[in-house]
Amino acid sequence: MHDFDEAEQDGYIKIDQYNEKHVERIASHYKDILDALGEDPSREGLIKTPERVAKALQFLTHGYDIDAAEVLRGAMFEEEYSQMVVVKDIEVYSMCEHHMLPFFGKAHIAYIPNGHIVGLSKIPRVVDVFARRLQVQERLTNEIRDCIQDTLKPAGVAVVIECKHMCMAMRGVQKQNSVTTTSAFTGAFQNDVTRSEFLRLITASLD
Repeated sequence: MHDFDEAEQDGYIKIDQYNEKHVERIASHYKDILDALGEDPSREGLIKTPERVAKALQFLTHGYDIDAAEVLRGAMFEEEYSQMVVVKDIEVYSMCEHHMLPFFGKAHIAYIPNGHIVGLSKIPRVVDVFARRLQVQERLTNEIRDCIQDTLKPAGVAVVIECKHMCMAMRGVQKQNSVTTTSAFTGAFQNDVTRSEFLRLITASLD
C-alpha cells in the first residue's frame, strides 16, 4: 500500500507524501537502468532522476489503493430522475502495462438512473481510479462500466474511451495520429435507439 497523505479537492486526490521506502527501492533500480542505458547516474542532470521517477510512478499508479465503488457510494442520492445523464470529455491519462508508456485521451460516460444519482464529480474520479494503474484500454473501459453498474444499479451504463497510445506513436509502427476507441454498454444502452442517442450527445457541440 502507498502511504499517501490524501486530501480531496473538487473530487480529486491531492498527494503530498510518498512512501519513502518505496521511493528508495524504485530509485535504486532506476540508477541501474540509467547505467545500463549508457548514462552516468551521477552527472548533475541525473542525480535526482531516479527519485523523481520513483515518485512519478507512485503517483501514476496510486489508483490501486483507492476503492472506486466507495468513491461512488460516498455521493449517492435517492432521486426519481430517470433520463440519461452524460458526462463527456473526461480527460484520461494512463500507463500501458505492456511497455509502461502513456496513453491518453477522453472518456464519455452515461448512465440512466434507477432510483439513485451520483455527484457528477465522482464519475471523473472513477475514471482516474482505474486509469492510475497499469492498464490496457479495453480493460479500463470495462472496469469503469462495471463499477458504475454494480454500485449505482442504474438502468444502463455507457462508456466510450478514445485514446492515443505512445507505444504506437513513439515506437513500433510509429503512427502518431492513430486513435483507439473502445466502448462498453449495459442494460438500456444495448438498445440501438438509446445507444444512438448517447453517441449523438457525445459528438454534438453546444456552440
